[in-house]
Amino acid sequence: MQDIEVLGCVQQGIDFIKKIKKKNFLFSLVISYTETCEIPGITVAGANLDFVKFTPAADAEFLHYGNCKCIDVIPMTPDGKPTPAILTKVALEAASIPTIIINAGSKVLPNLPYLETGIKPGKNIALEAGLDRDSVTRAVEYGRIIGRFLGSSTDCLVIGESIPGGTTTALGVLKGFDVNAKVSSSMLSNPVKLKNKIVDSALKRFDTDDPFTVLANVGDPMIPTVSGMLSSASESTNVLLAGGTQMAAILAFSKKIGFKEKNTAIGTTSYIIEDKTANFVEMIKQICDVPILVAKLKLAESEISGLRSYAEGFVKEGVGAGGASIASMLKIGLDSSTLLSLTEKEYQRITLQSQT
Repeated sequence: MQDIEVLGCVQQGIDFIKKIKKKNFLFSLVISYTETCEIPGITVAGANLDFVKFTPAADAEFLHYGNCKCIDVIPMTPDGKPTPAILTKVALEAASIPTIIINAGSKVLPNLPYLETGIKPGKNIALEAGLDRDSVTRAVEYGRIIGRFLGSSTDCLVIGESIPGGTTTALGVLKGFDVNAKVSSSMLSNPVKLKNKIVDSALKRFDTDDPFTVLANVGDPMIPTVSGMLSSASESTNVLLAGGTQMAAILAFSKKIGFKEKNTAIGTTSYIIEDKTANFVEMIKQICDVPILVAKLKLAESEISGLRSYAEGFVKEGVGAGGASIASMLKIGLDSSTLLSLTEKEYQRITLQSQT
């Protein structure tokens, strides 16, 4: 399809698309939290510490209701830049793709039905280990149970995430596994020096290549949970990892604990690929042989500045937006122009809602 580009293992990507085209999809969103996001300057959401803890739950609620229940405001910055959940919601609704929420350490619980893991939020890796080792083991085990269950009910399990500050903990995991990683950011100006300073300091706390110890020290609860889901689900169905930097960290950890690199692809937006401060494609090549499917969205053509901002470097990806867009394209043949039109209508709806 002209709106989906295949990078990396191209033939594998083409074969993956053939297997899932016009098939059944299930979208899962793993919500989580790391106190690393509270470090000033790390994330857009972190600019408001009173709001940041609500972000994952608010994203989950927005997907289901079209508004938030845990907070009163529409998930949009004061200057009109919307949460990437708007892209995800539009794509899933257009293609009638069902959604399930998994809580893996969110600080605030969403007001809707969800699968509960009982995993606690992650700590600030600049100050201490993000998790204890037992929590990492439990997250993987619970993820495997969830992945086995969800994978048995669909032709393609799409896994997205919402965790503020997640690119920093992902960087920690990637560097902990000796991956030459340059990660993206939700901010227009990527705080590369700050992220590397935090991670490099955290990596000095331990001296081992044990994957569970690495993850515990510099990771977050989302990564081992999704890694467990991937490991089991990919044994029985196709899995589309919907996201950018965090999915690279998930693949790196998954491979260390036995992931067999089958029935899997990454689905992301073109804005991640175009990020000059990151090296997403090169990162994946270093880790494993998994194809990258790229949704070539047309937000740059929007008359709405808040949507155009994605093409200008703001946010770029999140809440599984790229993977959800690809799933809608493959299930019902939706094109990027139609997705843009539907997204503009949704944007106008939430703008009017915020004014009432």
